[in-house]
Amino acid sequence: MMKIVVAVAFALILLALGIAGVAMLRGEREGEAKRHTMMHALAWRIGLSVLLFVCLLAAWALGWIHPTGLPLGR
Repeated sequence: MMKIVVAVAFALILLALGIAGVAMLRGEREGEAKRHTMMHALAWRIGLSVLLFVCLLAAWALGWIHPTGLPLGR
């Protein structure tokens, strides 16, 4: 279940980044709509990234996920 939640969160983060990129590359010059769309998409991306990080920390603290670590001495 956690893998699906993380995958969906990453997909939404990449979608917001793509929307911001498309808004930035439009042919308009200094258009208010372009800046508005790009800023909102980047704000969503940052918010989703922070939310994902906090949710991962909470899941680790609650014992829902466990770090596997790297094998040492091999």
